[in-house]
Amino acid sequence: MGVKSKAAAAIVVLLLFFGSLWIQGGLDYHWDSCLKGYNQVNTLHQLYNSSEADGAEGPQVIEGCPGQTFQVSLLHSHLLAAPAYTSDVLMQPYLSSWDELVRFMEALGPMVGLISKEIESKTSIIRQLALLSEGNPEAELGPDIHSINSVSGEAGTKNDKEASQHAGAYHSVRSMIWVELNRGLVDFHHQTDSGCRTLLRLHRALLWLKLFLEKLGETPAAGRLRSPSELCREAYQSTLANHHTWFVRRAAELAFIAMPERGFFFRLVCVQDQGELNTVLNRVVQAIGEVYDRTQKALEENNMLDLP
Repeated sequence: MGVKSKAAAAIVVLLLFFGSLWIQGGLDYHWDSCLKGYNQVNTLHQLYNSSEADGAEGPQVIEGCPGQTFQVSLLHSHLLAAPAYTSDVLMQPYLSSWDELVRFMEALGPMVGLISKEIESKTSIIRQLALLSEGNPEAELGPDIHSINSVSGEAGTKNDKEASQHAGAYHSVRSMIWVELNRGLVDFHHQTDSGCRTLLRLHRALLWLKLFLEKLGETPAAGRLRSPSELCREAYQSTLANHHTWFVRRAAELAFIAMPERGFFFRLVCVQDQGELNTVLNRVVQAIGEVYDRTQKALEENNMLDLP
């Protein structure tokens, strides 16, 4: 406890500065607060794309966890609802997944929860851009299940692009990319407040969380279970650290020291042991992986993986 107390005290000095740098990866300009303009209604517990079914009976739905602000069941269902067409991602469930991941981070305490504030600013930027685009948040961010299923069996990215273009500008990842490119909103050399640049920052953070949850769910064949702090630090070093300055990397190392022990995560997702945690997190990680891979492909095809 002494080590954690010292680390926590050290982090307090860095809190305000570190929070604004986390996703940006450097001395980036600060975003003003944006109105979300969209109140998520939790009606997606069992909503998912039939084309992504895990076996003949479809993916297993994770049950809710009474008394917890963070609901792994909601996170899972939002992630399952996000994939659309053959290689696109719907923006509403994607952002709703981030809402739940923010609650996950906030549950880990103020040091880790600080990161969630920067992520919230990113999701707010995309939601605000959708509002400004057509002035109809439900039309912009609402999933069109009929159009998803009608083209999900058709071939390739070309169909995805054509289908996305007929939806709202910020209806999906591909529609946002297509619209912002055509409107000249994406700058490949200078920082802008485009949705594409903002998505890239969220995309990088999603890989960090995916890897952390994957490591947390692993059960080693022999030896001890490593601490969540160690696993989170390792996941960070192989992902987000590659985009951060020396100062931010050092601050992150301190923040992870204050992460709760493994038993806390059992209670957070309502499981009794590591075996049950493995089962739940494997489903979540698989769903994150599908969303991440589709987003990665869309960004890569448009040369957007290194937007400043």
